[in-house]
Amino acid sequence: MTMTSGDVIAVLGPADSTLVAEVIATGATQAELAEAFAWANNDEALMGEGRPLPTGRIAALIDLLRADDEEAD
Repeated sequence: MTMTSGDVIAVLGPADSTLVAEVIATGATQAELAEAFAWANNDEALMGEGRPLPTGRIAALIDLLRADDEEAD
């Protein structure tokens, strides 16, 4: 099921419309976005738990989220 802007904002909090559109365009699920958000914000803890590095849509979402963070700085 395709995410809506409301689904994206429910995970990310306030986000600009460009980022929301880019996230939706990946075709990811809300669960995948939540996992990507966790990785983008605390990858050391997840690696410490022994989780494998993300691939596919989750990796693409992480790139989007990190790029957005870099633009905000």
